[in-house]
Amino acid sequence: MANALKLELVSPEKELASRQVKAVLVPGLEGEFEVMPGHAPVLSILRPGVLRITEISGAETKFFVRGGYVEVSNDVMSVLAEYAIPLEELNPERLEQEIRWAEEDLQDARNDEERRKLAERLDFLKALREALKTGA
Repeated sequence: MANALKLELVSPEKELASRQVKAVLVPGLEGEFEVMPGHAPVLSILRPGVLRITEISGAETKFFVRGGYVEVSNDVMSVLAEYAIPLEELNPERLEQEIRWAEEDLQDARNDEERRKLAERLDFLKALREALKTGA
């Protein structure tokens, strides 16, 4: 398809998308950028945020992504994410409870290593919450 971009979105767990799309808005390390057919080759690191896919039909599909990178070459876009989940699968109430638990666990941490791991988890959960707010 001449006016389409081949998207491959994968995480360590599974392939999340493999299809022709109109465009993809990417949360890159240095800011968001949009990839459309004919885009120049690029390699970018992902930052936590919402990957917005504009389907051929014009509908929009959103994924929360964290870690990994994006490569674009010859109308093929590969997104290799350390973590990716469809935004519609996130439950806001459950997420708020997870954040409360993570904050309590962080207060009860017994050493620096445990504190570091718990702080990373809390940051991750807060990034998910932010993605829900901004991605909706």
